[in-house]
Amino acid sequence: MAAEYSANAIQTVAAGGSVIFTESPVPCNRGLIYHRDESGAFRLASPTAMGCGCRRGCCCMDYPTANYQVAFHANIQIPEDGPVEPISLAIAIDGEVDASSIMTYTPAAVEELGNVGADVIVAVPCICRCSSVSVRNVSTQPIEVANANIVFDFAGVRQ
Repeated sequence: MAAEYSANAIQTVAAGGSVIFTESPVPCNRGLIYHRDESGAFRLASPTAMGCGCRRGCCCMDYPTANYQVAFHANIQIPEDGPVEPISLAIAIDGEVDASSIMTYTPAAVEELGNVGADVIVAVPCICRCSSVSVRNVSTQPIEVANANIVFDFAGVRQ
């Protein structure tokens, strides 16, 4: 099962802010990924949260996790009035930036688009039932983002 969300129009993302996704070309139809259009937050659910399959009828001992492959790509640039310096986005999981997902682009001038992308695996523990995912501007200044695309691919349950 895969789901895709996008935002093609140029948007300005404040420092520390999240990329907003406006379209759901391939939404999740299993209820495992929740997203409201015009927001930057996603909730990934563990399909094992309601009965993990252990003999006790709960996941109190086995703690299986649901794994999602998350892939993000976009074009980014410095706005017309911004200082020319490296700019970065990163995938945040449960409110914390995943350092391995930091995507940095160093343009030579303002309004010079560059493509960035990152892939991470998000493990959703049965005991927690869900995790949040967003893409944040980790730069010190606002940046412009265009053609943002994020894909969630359910990779299965791991025990």
